[in-house]
Amino acid sequence: MGIVLSAFTIGLILAALTMGMLISFRMLRFTDITVDGSLTLGASVAAITIINGWSPWLATLVAVFSGAFAGMLTGLLYTRFNIQMILSGILMMTALYSVNLRVMGRSNIPLLDTKTVTGTTETIITGVTGGLSQINIMGWPVSVSDFSVFVTALVICIITALLLKYFLLTHLGTALRATGSNPQMVRAQGINHKSMTVLGLSLSNGLVALSGALLAQYQGFADVQMGIGMMVWGLASIIIGEALVGTRSIGVTITGAILGTIFFRLLIAIALRWGLNPNDLKLVTALFVFIALVAPIWVKSLRKTIWGGLKNA
Repeated sequence: MGIVLSAFTIGLILAALTMGMLISFRMLRFTDITVDGSLTLGASVAAITIINGWSPWLATLVAVFSGAFAGMLTGLLYTRFNIQMILSGILMMTALYSVNLRVMGRSNIPLLDTKTVTGTTETIITGVTGGLSQINIMGWPVSVSDFSVFVTALVICIITALLLKYFLLTHLGTALRATGSNPQMVRAQGINHKSMTVLGLSLSNGLVALSGALLAQYQGFADVQMGIGMMVWGLASIIIGEALVGTRSIGVTITGAILGTIFFRLLIAIALRWGLNPNDLKLVTALFVFIALVAPIWVKSLRKTIWGGLKNA
């Protein structure tokens, strides 16, 4: 039960990353590699502010704004300086590596014995359970601390998803989505598509930084290398989510992104449980992404073959 709960918790935390990438990759059609740096930026800003006595919630909020600022700079590189989108992300990701080192002052910051955003939830649950250190969930013993982290991650994930959904349904959110689908039509409507791109990238990387801040508090440390490969993780989660529930509406798409993140994390947890070498984790992740990308094509081709055979018969 502990492994399953941990997989769900990390999946909910990384769901903010997937929702951020959903904006850049799917809605704006922008290949944003800034993600690998902005996740670490969120973690490093949250970590350094928490150990300096800031409230964990305030530290997380500052981390979100720092990620949004990084996304804004990527957007400006693309829109104002006419640098290709991939190069814009690479430049910002490279710069953020040094920025993160500057923020933390070293390559790793431990967060042991520090307050986190789960403190309030743990206090409430402890009071409700009468001071018990463990509770039973479906017959399995779970520590109050682990359950508090899960509940906090779940609440933050739900609130973030609802806010994102309602924003994307506003006029501003509709203009942002239209910018990726048909920029010529957006310009014809008198909307500055460049500003929409900058706004979208800011919102995207702000959500990614939120994921990084929560992940650092959950793991108990922030490391300068923790963002490497997270773009691939988010992309895999989006593809899996679309395969699970489709893209019929904004709410369904966001829900799919969350479910895809949790499901992908469960796959990784199962692989580790079966003896996967942690050193091979990135390789297995890349393999899962490959399967997620080519599987729809294979299924579509197989359906055409079967349907053609039935017609000829």
